[in-house]
Amino acid sequence: MEVKGTVKAVYETIQVSEKFLKRDVVITDASGMYPQDILFQFTQDKCDLLNGINLNDEITVHFNLRGREWTSPQGETKYFNTLEGWRIDKGTKVSQPIKSDGIVDNFKEEAIQSMDMGGDLPF
Repeated sequence: MEVKGTVKAVYETIQVSEKFLKRDVVITDASGMYPQDILFQFTQDKCDLLNGINLNDEITVHFNLRGREWTSPQGETKYFNTLEGWRIDKGTKVSQPIKSDGIVDNFKEEAIQSMDMGGDLPF
């Protein structure tokens, strides 16, 4: 899976245990009606992928969805999700516009002109 967005926060690498490193980044995905701030976690050697990533950079994060179960000391079971990043593409890739010979533009214009705009509503 992947999400494109603007970097809102980049955190330092944290050594959770002797053998486990993690580093988080938050990006704002503004593709929908309401912008979403999304936290991604990078672990182990993937932490270095966030080197050179700065606030307000446009990036695409490729990630896997991870889930796990945890039981509290009181015996209550809870479930957690993690978006685990494994690749970052910096910058947004804009596809080149397709050159047209005018056929599509002419079709649109003809369709608009052929519409009866006499003020009568169809309902």
